[in-house]
Amino acid sequence: MDVNGLIGGNIVLLLIAGFIILSIFLGVRIVPQSEKYVVERFGRLRAVLGPGINFIVPFLDVVRHKISILERQLPTASQDAITSDNVLVQVETSVFYRIIEPEKTVYRIRDVDAAIATTVAGIVRSGIGQMELDEVQSNRQQLIAQIKQQVEDAVDDWGIEVTRAEILDVNLDQATRDAMLQQLNAERARRAQVTEAEGSKRAVELNADAELYSAEQAAKARRISAEAEAYATKVVAEAIRENGIEAAQYQVALKQVEALTVVGKGDGKQTVLLPAAALDAFSDAFNMLKGKP
Repeated sequence: MDVNGLIGGNIVLLLIAGFIILSIFLGVRIVPQSEKYVVERFGRLRAVLGPGINFIVPFLDVVRHKISILERQLPTASQDAITSDNVLVQVETSVFYRIIEPEKTVYRIRDVDAAIATTVAGIVRSGIGQMELDEVQSNRQQLIAQIKQQVEDAVDDWGIEVTRAEILDVNLDQATRDAMLQQLNAERARRAQVTEAEGSKRAVELNADAELYSAEQAAKARRISAEAEAYATKVVAEAIRENGIEAAQYQVALKQVEALTVVGKGDGKQTVLLPAAALDAFSDAFNMLKGKP
């Protein structure tokens, strides 16, 4: 009888110990840094557990959802859109998002990825429909910012933060590509013609400037030569006025000597014909230098 009582008492203690261990196991929740837990009590939202050690009421509170708060990337999506100038384009988009309020995401939307993809497709079609093709190509950053802002506004009630939206590529059909290539080639040809015409015009302008500069320099040289000649004439005139006719005779004799010197220059053997009075020019010049008429 004592043995049976001892065994019964031990079983009760074991049950109590097991209950306490189970309660601790169910009541303590360690949440990783990258997740949040959604706790329900009798089917209703009770709390959202953040990273670290959390305590809940065992057997009453149940962790119903474990939500990752890491940034996610939607699969690359491709959708057709028509620009305002009626050009069909195929746009490839990619969206990055993260869940910041799990209680909204869990109880307001079933398939988050599909819902965001559908929202992005509608916003992309609407945004491109308001732009011409050239604007889509040149203002891609503006279009991306517009899509990101509109997606953020649309998914705000779902507890989601859109961290980045990208337009990976804008593709055209072959006919549109051929037309754009033809237009591009025509534009390049036009620019080449304009550049060639501007080059020819510039060449003519430079040539005219060079001729004008040459004429100006020649005129300047003639003016300097004339001024030098006038100065020399003035000096000779003053010498004649001061010294009489001897100064003029000396100047003439000196010019004759210089002329004979030029005639005598040359390479090799040559015959030089001199006038009879040529030698007298040397004698006259030396006599005048000595003051002998």
